[in-house]
Amino acid sequence: MTSTFPNISISTERLVLRPLDEDDIPALTEMMNDEQIAAWTDVPQPFTEEGARGWITEYAPTEREAGRGLDLAVTEFLTQRLVGIVQLTKTNWHIRATELSYIIAPWARGEGYASEAALATAQWLFTDQKFERIELRTAADNTASQQVAQKIGCISEGVLRNACIARVRTEDDTWAEVRTDFIVWSLLPEDIEGSGEQLTDADGFTSYGDWN
Repeated sequence: MTSTFPNISISTERLVLRPLDEDDIPALTEMMNDEQIAAWTDVPQPFTEEGARGWITEYAPTEREAGRGLDLAVTEFLTQRLVGIVQLTKTNWHIRATELSYIIAPWARGEGYASEAALATAQWLFTDQKFERIELRTAADNTASQQVAQKIGCISEGVLRNACIARVRTEDDTWAEVRTDFIVWSLLPEDIEGSGEQLTDADGFTSYGDWN
């Protein structure tokens, strides 16, 4: 039987990570049209509300049910505003490993939300799901993403040369693809021992049994 991630909510001091829902469509659409997100991700541009709806109602549930991954909305605890996404992909249940990525909305950058959300997700994976390895891949020039990886305790393992496609604006205001390197990072349970003190409720995950 294929293993799958449960429907969960993860709480930290400032954030709630929860399943995406259709109320997130407007904010998700706006966020994914940001220049930096367009440059460092492969989401279609321009990103439409139809694309957001398909992600929330089709792609995310299918990936979770098939055991391949998990998509979580990152929201502010006090305002419930969508501030980002944490995504798990390429999950291997036999070796208990998955790839983690994060996206933070332009209106929420500089607050440490990416590292807080990523660390909370990692702690949940290692404690509740008994995972043994989390992998991150950051584009060679994406220094902000690399800083998050370093902050949560990731170890740089090497470079995948010419393995990443990024996008740049052209003179005619369209996007052009350029090849660059991936930096590969790993995070193991022992890498974040003691880091739970940074979160007031790192173990605060609860079931969303009626999602879907």
